[in-house]
Order: sequence, then C-alpha cells, then structure tokens
Amino acid sequence: MNVPQEAERFRLVVISAGTSDPSSTRLLADRTADRVTALAGQRGHEVTVSVVELREISADISTALVSQLVTPKLRQAITALADADGIIVSTPVYQAGPSGLFTSFFNVLDNDLLIGKPVVLAATAGTARHALVADDHMRPLFAYLRALSVPTSLFAAPEDWSDPVLNKRIDRAARELMLLMESGFARRIKDESWSSYQHEFGSAGGAETGIDLDTDLMRLATGGSASAGGAS
Repeated sequence: MNVPQEAERFRLVVISAGTSDPSSTRLLADRTADRVTALAGQRGHEVTVSVVELREISADISTALVSQLVTPKLRQAITALADADGIIVSTPVYQAGPSGLFTSFFNVLDNDLLIGKPVVLAATAGTARHALVADDHMRPLFAYLRALSVPTSLFAAPEDWSDPVLNKRIDRAARELMLLMESGFARRIKDESWSSYQHEFGSAGGAETGIDLDTDLMRLATGGSASAGGAS
C-alpha cells in the first residue's frame, strides 16, 4: 500500500434523512463513514465526522422552502457542507424515490455549494424493487449540483444487512470517496477555476441581483402579464 508522505485531516459530513431512531438509513451511512475513517487511518490521515439528521431540522427546511428564511440550525448544516471534504447522503425510499425531506433539503441549498465535492449516494427501502433509486433518482440530482458522486452507490433492503455483498459495496464506495478526498479535487476547483463556472440564477450569494426582473419576459415567466407597450 502506498501511504502519502504528508498526513491530512479531512472533514466528512453525513446527511441522513431517516425518520426513526434508530434508523436503517442512518446505519447505512454510519457504516460507510466508519469504513472511510478506517481506510483513511491506514493511509496516515485523520477524518472528522459530523452528522446532520434532517428530521431534526425538518421545520427549518420547510421555512426555507416557503420564505427563503435560513434559520441558524439550517445555516449550521449548510456551513458543514461548505467546509466538507467528503459527503455521505442517505435516504429512505418513499413512492419509488428519495424522501421528500431529503430532496427538500437539497432544493434549498446554494446551487454552487457542492461543486466538485465527492459524495457517496445511499438509500434504504423495505423491498429490493427500489434498488436503483440511488442511480436513477439521486445521481441526476447531484450531477445538477455539480458534485462528484462516487461510482459505487449503496442500497439496503431488509435482506441485504446479512449479505456480505453489502459490506463489499460499502468498502468499495468508502475507498472511492477516500481517494477523491485525498486528491483535493474540490479544493483545487475552488482555488483555480471557481470563476469559470456559471453561478446560476437563484443561488445564494446575490447573483440574482444582477438580473432585471422588470421586463416583459420575466413578468410572463412569473405568471404576470406583459406591459401595455409590449402587447399586440
């Protein structure tokens, strides 16, 4: 094994959308985080893990969705993601997709927050019929946010917890995440080419203030009517 000469300290953030305590969704994320920590330790690194339980800030997420008000609790979660070197996201599956709580949280984030950050995608469900949710539903979301989803996604139905294959997949995903964190890709993107990215309308940071909302096109887009001068 090639161990880097210089040890590093990485910040790993776990986002869990489980609604029970204990939760299989949180358990899958914790197993992955433990494996990342162990693999990093073998290479001389240290990993600090912080956990965001979305059920504990569900009201704050709802407030942000309807009023754009970011409460201190939600701001703390956002700051943790901004500072993260790696992320593990885990959600239960409802109606053949990630939970509404999970998607709502990522809907209120700054579009630029996760650019280049490595992410492990994980999902749990009561049946193996939902095994493709991580790849079919979650991977496009994180592609839109311009994060780097690791190649191996994770899924666990009840019968999977005793299957050695799940541990092999966890090991693979954890190793992929650790290697991406070690590469420092996200930090280099921010340091060297941040300005070359299109920082989109509606993302935090005031980019929207440079757009003229008082035009016929923008009024029509928001459900209003064009000005009298523009009518035919």
